[in-house]
Amino acid sequence: MTDAPPVIVLVRPQLGENIGKAARAMLNFGLTEMRLVAPRDGWPNPSAGPAAADADIVLERAQVFETTAEAVADCAHVYATTVRRRGDTKPVVTPEAAAAQIHAASGRSALLFGPERSGLDIQDVSLARAILTVPINPEFGSLNLAQAVILCAYEWSKVLNLPQPPLTDQLPPAPQEELEGLIGHLEKMLEPKRYFYPEGRAEATRRTLRNVLTRPGWNALEVRTLRGILTHLGRADRHD
Repeated sequence: MTDAPPVIVLVRPQLGENIGKAARAMLNFGLTEMRLVAPRDGWPNPSAGPAAADADIVLERAQVFETTAEAVADCAHVYATTVRRRGDTKPVVTPEAAAAQIHAASGRSALLFGPERSGLDIQDVSLARAILTVPINPEFGSLNLAQAVILCAYEWSKVLNLPQPPLTDQLPPAPQEELEGLIGHLEKMLEPKRYFYPEGRAEATRRTLRNVLTRPGWNALEVRTLRGILTHLGRADRHD
């Protein structure tokens, strides 16, 4: 088991912008090895850099091959991203299943992505050990190249425990005392408006109001903001 990152192979990509967007998608999830098979407009492509949004390391290291077979020659596990064709006997896996197999496998792995317009052809798919298919709306199965790359890269990255955004800016929930103050404040404003009328429904209405205000888990700043709004509305009433 090597747990080496998979190689992303773009077969006959058509637009430099899409190559750049694919590089950006790769680097978001820690992948840096891109291989290009006969890019339509040659390589390097001036349109790729701006679309990569600073994922320059991926573009700078990109290798170019004449054929798909050459691009995956050193890879023991090749996955063709395509819709399964009738009569195809290759195993079909999801991005999640493919990621698990890649992490457990020995040897290099490659993910093949076809041209934007037509996808991988039969010869490209024949090089793969398995077909990788994204579960998608059967009535609208349109994924662009970068979207397909980012789905597969994300699934591979999930076991890496990439750093998550810090949660230190989240305030703790407000103490019950502050919530009681908010509830009392609002009830005091509603009473003159006969909100709790008729009296036979007043208790149930107050209970529902309390449930609404206690359910979200307001923090102290949010409670103070709400009470400030109520105070402001109360002042506006007195000016009427």
